[in-house]
Amino acid sequence: MRGKTIGITGASGALGKELTKLFRKKGYKVIGFTHSKKNHEITNESPNEWIEWQCGKEFLLKEHLKKIDILILNHGIYDISKENSKYENSIEINALSKFKFLNIFEEIAFKNNSQIAKEIWINTSEAEILPALNPSYEISKSLIGQLVSFKKNLLDKNEKKKLKIKKIILGPFKSELNPIGIMSAEFVSNNIYNFANLNIFLIIISPNPLSYFLFPIKELYFFLYCKILKISKDIN
Repeated sequence: MRGKTIGITGASGALGKELTKLFRKKGYKVIGFTHSKKNHEITNESPNEWIEWQCGKEFLLKEHLKKIDILILNHGIYDISKENSKYENSIEINALSKFKFLNIFEEIAFKNNSQIAKEIWINTSEAEILPALNPSYEISKSLIGQLVSFKKNLLDKNEKKKLKIKKIILGPFKSELNPIGIMSAEFVSNNIYNFANLNIFLIIISPNPLSYFLFPIKELYFFLYCKILKISKDIN
């Protein structure tokens, strides 16, 4: 993968910063996508290029996304408010925005003439199926998790040659959103990089042993269900 261009959303957050530093050290060009309006300096540990964007306007990023070989969807919010508007924000940012990125990048990948597949890594969460004491967060993570699983399993053979999808399941790590996280962002980023070099869809990094048992079962269910969907479509 060395020498490729990496795109990282949520690049100004704790994990985004560590992923950026890691990929820069290994010789990659990094494009950082951020909501922040602050001036972003370019240093040896920052993205080579900063792109400001807004949820709902992902379509404006298409030309930037065409330059990217591996896109890491890492942005998200953790809002504990019980107001309906906060549920909407969580669903929009944590789920629908990532799905829009995925659809745009998928379209780009399918039109790509290179023999090397583009890759997209989506950071969901253990909250897909495990409690996070935050209903809006759990709902949004469950939604994006299912969307990614369906998208991956419904690709045909030719599409799989054009686009590789990886799902990243993370346990609690220390960040501004979770200051009492058990794992460090540096530890998580190193493990993401190491596991991503393996030819696997599901990347789990968690201190919770249940995650290593429950998530493969869930993905097996989606795999089998999508097989049935494909067979049903062929029959009809």
